Amino acid sequence: MNSSDPATETAAGIPRLPDYLLRTYRWAYLDRRTLPWLDRHPVVNAILWGNAGRLMRTACAEFSPGQRVLQAACVYGRFSPLLARRLGPQGALDVVDVAELQLANARRKLAGFPQASVRRADLCQPLDMRYDGVCAFFLLHEVPVRERRLIVDNLLAAVAPGGKAVFVDYHRPHAWHPLRPVMHGVFRLLEPYAASLLGTPIESLSPRAAAFDWQKRVLFGGLYQHVVAIRRPQRAAE
Repeated sequence: MNSSDPATETAAGIPRLPDYLLRTYRWAYLDRRTLPWLDRHPVVNAILWGNAGRLMRTACAEFSPGQRVLQAACVYGRFSPLLARRLGPQGALDVVDVAELQLANARRKLAGFPQASVRRADLCQPLDMRYDGVCAFFLLHEVPVRERRLIVDNLLAAVAPGGKAVFVDYHRPHAWHPLRPVMHGVFRLLEPYAASLLGTPIESLSPRAAAFDWQKRVLFGGLYQHVVAIRRPQRAAE
């Protein structure tokens, strides 16, 4: 849910909504009528075939209490409160998104977590902070290839030495997976940018990947991927 051209910023420096978001995902992220029911955990869990809780918990478990973590884009359901609770009162959660409607919803869900902040930013532009960790939870499949590369590059750049980036997203399911034809239809009709991600290693999306150690595991018959990139500590001379 992010743009990529500095010219798309308003005179006040606020990023405009990207064309692909307006064209493809208006119904999902920019409509006040659909937001209340899409944000319900049972709906999120149904969309993820009963795996929402597991995927959220495993992503949050990658981070430790007291860390400063960036959440790349708002997420429907319980993810943000789970992550804020994981980081604890001594930690800090920074949620960024380009859509004000989503930010307002995230602020509502995080009202009881003083360690959490929510702000508008374009992830296709360089970030102005370094973090112990960054997390992109089901973001990359929703952006075109060019924007995806920019986002991954900027997220990796925001990871401090010794920190980690966590990507949880769709993946190409195994050939025998009973949901493979169903998901092919879902991607074709509702997620037009997903197909370009399914067989693409996330580490191939940024030249910065060489500075990280990468680990990947697939879940639920290959339909989902959980990727962790740990930035190697800088040597004293660097």
